[in-house]
Amino acid sequence: MISDVDGQFSKFDAKITSSKEDFSDAVVELTADVNSVNTDNEKRDGHLKNEDFFDAAKYSTITFKSKSFQKVGENKYKVSGDLTLHGVTKPVTLDATLRGTTVNPMSKKTVAGFKVTGTIKRADFSFGTKYPNAMLSDEVTITANTEFIKG
Repeated sequence: MISDVDGQFSKFDAKITSSKEDFSDAVVELTADVNSVNTDNEKRDGHLKNEDFFDAAKYSTITFKSKSFQKVGENKYKVSGDLTLHGVTKPVTLDATLRGTTVNPMSKKTVAGFKVTGTIKRADFSFGTKYPNAMLSDEVTITANTEFIKG
């Protein structure tokens, strides 16, 4: 009740499209399979998938599509877009840090690494509403470490 629980989605698809080297015109699209949620506890994962939380039978995916990717500093960006979770779509703004670009020595393809962070409120998405904030924080921290391959 008072400690953080980390989890992840093991099945997801993410894409970034940009024509500029500094990514200032980037568009980000993400889809995550709710049924792939993993908190290293099968019983908790099952509870998260039921109607108390994700309601995976009804809302099987989480999606995000950016509307802007604004450079705010050296390798720092604000990514704004629409997040759809639990059947509710809301605008969110996340912080992104470009960790770097390089050529993969094996594939010879250019890759770019980003770390994306932010916080959303579960109440905004009608998520876990039967649980009070004293029992389950309304704030959910998002962290994504990503690597994109230039296609």
